[in-house]
Amino acid sequence: MSKPIIAVTRRLPAVTEASMKEQFDARLNPNDLAFSAEHIIAACDGAQILVPTVTDKIDADLINALPVTIKMIANFGAGVDHIDLEAAVAKNVVVTNTPGVLTDDTADLTIALLLAAPRRLDEGARLVRTGGWDGWTPTFMVGHRVTGKRLGIIGMGRIGQAVAKRARGFDMQIHYHNRHPIDEKIESALEATYWESLDEMLVQMDFVSVNCPKTPETYHLLNADRIDLLQSHAVVINTARGGIIDEAALAERLASGAIAGAGLDVYENEPEIHPKLIALENVVLAPHLGSGTHEGREAMGDKVLTNIGAFLSGDTPPDRVRS
Repeated sequence: MSKPIIAVTRRLPAVTEASMKEQFDARLNPNDLAFSAEHIIAACDGAQILVPTVTDKIDADLINALPVTIKMIANFGAGVDHIDLEAAVAKNVVVTNTPGVLTDDTADLTIALLLAAPRRLDEGARLVRTGGWDGWTPTFMVGHRVTGKRLGIIGMGRIGQAVAKRARGFDMQIHYHNRHPIDEKIESALEATYWESLDEMLVQMDFVSVNCPKTPETYHLLNADRIDLLQSHAVVINTARGGIIDEAALAERLASGAIAGAGLDVYENEPEIHPKLIALENVVLAPHLGSGTHEGREAMGDKVLTNIGAFLSGDTPPDRVRS
């Protein structure tokens, strides 16, 4: 009996690809070159399952052009804002993702950026590497401490709570904005304060961490008006999705000194980055490293394989995404 055919758009961890080749007729991407829409459609010819990543734009046009044999989109990644879920539902295509396994990795990176930005670590590293450091002086590259400061978390799901837990280790005061308050026991354990009004929270914060999903409702959630609510010493951290922040507005406020700094791992038009951000010294820029650990990526692969296995067995995949 022939194996099910799956089409994979990017190179995945070696252990994941080995399992895929063992279980399926896997069409892999050994050169790891980004697929165009046409290439994705061609790769899916006769296949039952498409395995894209967050860099693939799986819009309505592409979904409607997929061969009728495609019955599942098993996304390698937690975010699904790059997939038109309504178009998938209309075509009776099941969509899954890989939630939960990236929580610690993303939270760790959030804290790394939260520390690096106010302490000017990136700026200092560049100075050392270019030979511009002449030695220590009392006023050289003075930054700001994080201990005891107020951290406002936008989106208090798994990652937001993990960030809060880590920030408590620095005795930071935890505040958060969410669609609804979290469980009282968790809120109490984190000593977290809920703000129904995002605007009112922003005015009071020293640091703001964006940890919510990107949806039509959260697009440019931090727009120019909301960034203007921040105090001049505030630092913004984003490890969620670039489109949640108006990147142009953020760059302008950082350049003018209206806010003190930022630590960014995601951008509106990846891999392109707003040129003003690149030119600024008060921004730490990372290349979308949130899930970038061997353990995290392999766990994502395990999720993909589990979801595919359940689907092919006629069961509901554990990580099915519903529009």
